[in-house]
Amino acid sequence: MTLIVIVGAGPGMGLEIARVFGRNGFTVALVARDRAKLDSLTDVLNGEGIAATAFTADLLDAESITAAFAQIRETLGTVDVLEFSAADTSLPVAGVLEVTPANLQPQLDFYFSAIHVVKQVVDDMIAARTGAIIITAGGGSVEPSPAMANINIASAGLRNWVLNLHNVLSEHGVYAAHLAISVWIGSGQPGTSAAEIAPTYFDLYEARSDADPRYPALN
Repeated sequence: MTLIVIVGAGPGMGLEIARVFGRNGFTVALVARDRAKLDSLTDVLNGEGIAATAFTADLLDAESITAAFAQIRETLGTVDVLEFSAADTSLPVAGVLEVTPANLQPQLDFYFSAIHVVKQVVDDMIAARTGAIIITAGGGSVEPSPAMANINIASAGLRNWVLNLHNVLSEHGVYAAHLAISVWIGSGQPGTSAAEIAPTYFDLYEARSDADPRYPALN
């Protein structure tokens, strides 16, 4: 059975992505730092007939990430799909004129934790000549918002790295993509619920072609 690991899993996008892949035959590993939250999510998924297991990790602790993925590999096997959509609303947000190295660095540290996460799976994917990596960020990674300038700097840098990653990994049969979501998830507007957005991830996995998709898609 194929395995998807969802990093930054929560009751919104993480749960709905797990449902989409689980209903398509995937085993699911959920990674986040809150064990109680993870256990509640796995209870829901297992109750729906989707095999899901929880693994705790703090994204700002590299050793914690390494340990979690070692457990995943030992328990469930190698990773076929990695999805990273972590968010930390407790970090300071700074407008373009208020950005300083001090309020930028926490955003850089958080977003760039994705690099260490990817390194946990990429060698196995290259060896197998298959696999998919989907990194999620807000629309400001592509279309900057002055009010969220420090977040935009960090997420745009991550997007740049993922696009370079795609260029290298595509030669090894591995798909990497950065998905920019330009809606307020759960705002109540059409097309903004996690359940409506989540199928995009499986579509990307199946098509394995667009390294820089956006939601909503550009016409």
